[in-house]
Amino acid sequence: MFSITLKLMKKSARMLIPAGIAILIGTAFIAATFLFGNAMNDALAAQNTAQLGGANYVISPDSGKDLTDKDQDYIYTRTVNDFQLDRIRATEGVKDARASYAGSVTVTRGNKHASSYVITTAAKRTLLPVTITQGDQPADSNEIALTKSVADQLGVKVGDRVTVNSQAAQYAGKTGDSAGNTGDAGDESAQNADGTSSHDGDSDAASGASVSSDGANTADSGMTVRVVGLTDDPNGAYAYYGGASVLSDNVITAMAGSNDFGNLPVYLVYLDIDDASDTAAASTVKQVSTLLPKHFSVQSRAALVEESVKSMSSGETSITTIFLLSFGILAMLVAALVIANTFQVLVAQRRRTLALLRTIGANKSQLYVSVLFEAGVLGLIASALGVGLGIGLMAALCQSGLMKATGMTMRLVLSGPVFTVPMAFGIIMTVIASLGSARSATAVTPLEALRPIELTDTRRAGVVRAVISMLLIAVGVALCAFSVWQMSEKIAGRDSMADKQYSLVLLAAIIGCALIFLGLVLSATFWLPVLMRGVGALVALAGPSAKVAHANIQKNPRRVAATGAALLIGVTLVSTIATGAASAKQTMNEALTTRYSVDMIAAGTDMTGKQASEAAKVKGVQSSIYAPTRMMTMKDADGKSLSVLVVGVDGVDALRKVVRSDLSGVTIDGDSVLMPKYSAATGKDIPLDKSVTFTAGAAEAQADATNGPSGNDANGSAENGNGQSGGTQTLTLKPRKVDYRRIASNYAAVAFVDASHFTNGGIKADGHIMLMRIDAEGAGVALNDVFTNVQNVFSASAGVTVTGPVAERTQWETMINGMMALLVGLIAVAVLIALVGVANTLSLSMIERTRESATLRAIGMTRGQLRRSLAVEALLLSLVSGVVGVILGTLFGWLGSYMVFSLYGDTVFPFEWATNGVVLGVAALAALLASVAPARRAVKTPPVEALAEA
Repeated sequence: MFSITLKLMKKSARMLIPAGIAILIGTAFIAATFLFGNAMNDALAAQNTAQLGGANYVISPDSGKDLTDKDQDYIYTRTVNDFQLDRIRATEGVKDARASYAGSVTVTRGNKHASSYVITTAAKRTLLPVTITQGDQPADSNEIALTKSVADQLGVKVGDRVTVNSQAAQYAGKTGDSAGNTGDAGDESAQNADGTSSHDGDSDAASGASVSSDGANTADSGMTVRVVGLTDDPNGAYAYYGGASVLSDNVITAMAGSNDFGNLPVYLVYLDIDDASDTAAASTVKQVSTLLPKHFSVQSRAALVEESVKSMSSGETSITTIFLLSFGILAMLVAALVIANTFQVLVAQRRRTLALLRTIGANKSQLYVSVLFEAGVLGLIASALGVGLGIGLMAALCQSGLMKATGMTMRLVLSGPVFTVPMAFGIIMTVIASLGSARSATAVTPLEALRPIELTDTRRAGVVRAVISMLLIAVGVALCAFSVWQMSEKIAGRDSMADKQYSLVLLAAIIGCALIFLGLVLSATFWLPVLMRGVGALVALAGPSAKVAHANIQKNPRRVAATGAALLIGVTLVSTIATGAASAKQTMNEALTTRYSVDMIAAGTDMTGKQASEAAKVKGVQSSIYAPTRMMTMKDADGKSLSVLVVGVDGVDALRKVVRSDLSGVTIDGDSVLMPKYSAATGKDIPLDKSVTFTAGAAEAQADATNGPSGNDANGSAENGNGQSGGTQTLTLKPRKVDYRRIASNYAAVAFVDASHFTNGGIKADGHIMLMRIDAEGAGVALNDVFTNVQNVFSASAGVTVTGPVAERTQWETMINGMMALLVGLIAVAVLIALVGVANTLSLSMIERTRESATLRAIGMTRGQLRRSLAVEALLLSLVSGVVGVILGTLFGWLGSYMVFSLYGDTVFPFEWATNGVVLGVAALAALLASVAPARRAVKTPPVEALAEA
């Protein structure tokens, strides 16, 4: 019997192709999802440990132990000398040791400037976290290995000389304070205790500054150094900074504002230990451990990688995998419905063959097993091809380098589930989908099998289906309601499960939506034909063809429901993604507008009025103000010191032009200062006395040394007294608090005072800031173009940076659009699979209605009318299912948006008219195309022949 089944499969290969494609795509989706999760875990683990370079051990602060504030202070004030690097390097088994210290400098050649992130060098290049692509790493004094991008920007090559400088070096030169920055270990050391990179903030030990290029070794003009190599960052260790340059010890010491490398603050040391023998390596680690300060220990790279993967396995990567797998499973459900319809067509076409087999002795069980065997073979072949396709697509994605734009280098990582889960799922789903057809093929006598097969459900099956579907919908609604309730409690600031178990709450919402949808699909036999009947009754008024289509579509509710549900899944998914993407963009735009009171900010020590005037003329810049600034310190009502950027403006009216905040009833005069309500550092309310005193100069420098990185200004403004002359300056004013936010987020606050304080000598400016309001849409230009053009205006000034929500909004929209295009592209395949199901349904319908169609032709129905009736039938199937899918997808998209984006602001609930309209249009067009083949078969057969055949 099995050989007969294989021969039947070969004969019906063309009919099996659509079902095979459906299985192939579904299993490819699932395989690709597992591969994507593997690649993400591998890439994130590699990225989190990329700063180790070739180190196989790391000296880091103890983790998992209860440390007091005093212990923490001790850990983060250790210097290079505390680690006794010379003795560590001299320890038997230690090949090399590298202290982790980093910062930012400005590199100058001629009139060209570039900012570069810099790290310490090592004796062996293998210990560096970056790759030396040309030349060598710095070994002697006054050497640098530049990133290739900076070298290209400046037009330098190995052997040339460049000038490097930093604010810390300038400040140390002017004040004579060689330890002006010893409290900051730089961002390379801003890592977790397990050695993984955090990339939080901008705690630059040697932040960039404007310098001259004469090569003099002074604080103002910087140090002249020789370029000995070029670097690349293939593992994304410093992707946030575009790579890192390597400095010799004496240069990075000077850039940190110090005169002794041993005084630089570090709390991570990377080791290259000979681990050819586990016993010898353990002995070396034990000896090194005796040389370390307290609260520090040696940890292996393998342990760090294991910790990194373990932390990610219960984090966002697993949620992403579950999210994508849910789409893969739903795609397989679409495939199952198409498979079910395909096997119904096959059984209908083989009715005479099956009758003949029954006549010559085949029993019902043999036919039943034959259909299931055929389904199993189809599932096995299609699933294997699907796994191969998934692996091929993922390999192509990894090789294409598309993920490098995200700062990750992904590679193909195969695992057991990549093969077993998709193939098992594909085979099982195919066999399950064929059960109904197998039962239909065996539930008739040989004589009855010679007539067209009518597939009907028993009353009992209908009741069971209804009960199960109602239970699924009820549980799904309960889970969704629970998730929404928990999120609303979290947003309101009350105790909520979402505070500590957000992933579970989000997963409950996803499962709830899936259960609701599954319940609707199972019960589609009941409600979808009712909708079809209602819409069809209106369509039937259009003429005889429409009336025939309306009557035909009611004949087999089960098959109509299966086809409609298949299409419903695809349209729902597309609508969900489109709605979620639109909500993400609009919600984040609103959140950025709320969190930033200024659209775009340019700030720096060497900004000029001429540049500000040119920037104000950029198309899309609606209004702007150019103002002097001074970094000062103050104490709040609780006695806590805060770093404040004081900005001088010509009254509040000028401020209203650029600041998006309610400034009604507010004035700025010589005795008052406008202060933000909330701290940019903590987000908490700033308690203020009736008057506040701002300090600049010596006291400011002391406060910065005490408070650490909170005084850093990523916008390029000078700090720590830079530019100050005449000693300490103080200014006491009456504060007026207004809720404006993130003017310059690297300060605890930005205060606005009357500009007269700067002109009369009360405050000496150490920089300037330009605040801009942007109206790109009104100017008819792209937001990204406005940002780029403003950046170009200030490109000649190395100390000026352009920031603000415009940049974040541009990056966010680019990311959302890319993700949406990817997901909609994948899900569109599910829609196409569903439309194959429409064609299968129409084919089966024509097989069953052979006698009926012939009768209609015999009594005068033209070929055109018959074609139109099938076209109307296809349109009814696609559009009714599509509209329901759009409604469901919009609701699911709104729920998902609320669950995710309410964490960032007030969620926007849009309706995507354009995308949903396109989806419905494509579904209608594809349905019309799907009706062509069945219609051609119907009209080609002469009525007399069709009546005889039926």
